[in-house]
This record gives sequence, structure tokens and C-alpha cells, in this order.
Amino acid sequence: MRPHPGTGLVVVALTATLAALVFPVWSYGDRAGTGAARSAAGAVPTRWGPLSTADRDFVVRVRLAGLWALPAAQQATGRAPSRVTEAAGRHLADDHTYLGVRVRDVAARLRMPLPSQPTEEQRGWLERLTEAHGPAYEPVFAGLLRRAHGGLFSAAAEVRATTRNTLVRALADDTVRLLLGDLTALEAIAAPGHAVSTS
Repeated sequence: MRPHPGTGLVVVALTATLAALVFPVWSYGDRAGTGAARSAAGAVPTRWGPLSTADRDFVVRVRLAGLWALPAAQQATGRAPSRVTEAAGRHLADDHTYLGVRVRDVAARLRMPLPSQPTEEQRGWLERLTEAHGPAYEPVFAGLLRRAHGGLFSAAAEVRATTRNTLVRALADDTVRLLLGDLTALEAIAAPGHAVSTS
């Protein structure tokens, strides 16, 4: 029986896959620019494990997120033109209140200074929300918060996978879990036919 013409291609593909699996993974982890290398950069020892530059940047990002997202969420509960946006605002306000407590506790244990004001860009986002009224408020609120939360979610997932500091890992765990719920609540605003307030 003659082999099927595609058999050779399958064999080549399987061989290439096997070679990729056999390739020494440790050599990749030591290259500059990889997650492991970034995690080790500028690390200082703590009782919870080394604290890297990436870890410190993440803790600051969580704090900065709360400094603008919490007031934005609180504003949404009073100005939202629909029940779904009001519910999203309450959901985000609860989550960022909790994360605010968590990040301040982590920073205090690690003796890290934290910002007390949002960035200039974040202040601009709050101004845009303040200027939006009526039905125009919803897309501005959902759009700004979704983009910001998506970026922080990605950062939290990367830090969760690379950090060797148990305090930072626990904060990243909480951040990923809560932001996933926040993103779901924000995405409901864009869903067709969501309930409009009758008030």
C-alpha cells in the first residue's frame, strides 16, 4: 500500500513540534526582555520575596487606577441614564474601594510610597466624564473605563505570572479577579436593549 501524499507533511510537522518542545526552555528565560528578566530587574529583597521594578510599577498602577476610577464610578451611580450603568458604577465603586484598601496595605508592608493624586491623563478622563450628560454619558463612561481596566488587567496577569513576591502576587490575584467582573459590568452597558431608567 502506498503512503498517502499528505503523510510526509504530517511527519515533518510532528518533527518540528517535537523539536520545539525539546528546545531548552531555560535559555529563553534568561534572555533580556523576557518576563523572567523583567521580573528580576532592579529587585530588592523583602520578607515576602524579591520586589522587582515591575512589581513596584504594578502596585503604583493599582493605586493610580483607584484614584480616578473610584470617583468616576461614584459619579456614575448618580448621573447614569440607565439602570445598567448605575449598577456598573456601584460594582466598580465597591471593587475599587476594596482594591484601594488592599494596595495601601501592600505598599505599607513593602515600605513603598504611593501617589495621592491621579495622573494628568486620568484627570482629563474625569473632566470628560463631568462634561458628558444624558445619553452621551454612557459611551464615555464605558469606553474610558473599559480601556483603562483592560490595560490594568493585562498588567496584573503578567505580574501574577512573573513576580516572586507573595504580597504582590496576592494583590495581582485580587486585581485580576475584580477587574474581570468590572469589565463584564462595563460590557453590559454596550449590550443592545439594556434596561433604561424610567426616573
